[in-house]
Amino acid sequence: MAEPNPARLEDRRPLSPHLMIYRPMLTMMMSIVHRITGGALYVGTLLLAWYFIAAASGPAAFAQAEWFFSSILGRLILFGFTWALFTHLLGGVRHAIWDAGHGMDAKGREFLAQATLVGGIVLTILVWIVAYAAR
Repeated sequence: MAEPNPARLEDRRPLSPHLMIYRPMLTMMMSIVHRITGGALYVGTLLLAWYFIAAASGPAAFAQAEWFFSSILGRLILFGFTWALFTHLLGGVRHAIWDAGHGMDAKGREFLAQATLVGGIVLTILVWIVAYAAR
C-alpha cells in the first residue's frame, strides 16, 4: 500500500464525519424534528381528506369518521397533527430567516431553535384551548 502523499488532493481531504463524532445540539435535533414532522403531515393530510370525503359522502360515513376523531386515539392523533403542523411551520420560518442571512451566529441559531420548539408547543396548546372553549 502506498504511503499518503500530502501533495495529492485525495490525501489532504478529511474523512467524512458521522453521527458518532457530533455532539447532539438543539439545532441538529430540530432539523431532524422538521423532517419527521414533514412526514407526519402527509399522514395527517390523509386523515383530513378522509374526514372531508366522509362529510361529503353522507351521514353514515361522516358518523364513522366523527366517531374516530372524537375517540381518545383520534384526539391524540389530532393533537399530534396540530403540533407537527405548527412545529413544521415554525421550522420553515426559521429556515427562511436563515435564508435571508439573519440568525446565523451561535446565539441566533440557538434562539431560533428554541423558539421553534417552544412556539410549536405553545401554539398547539393555544389552538386546543380555543377549540375546547368554543364547544
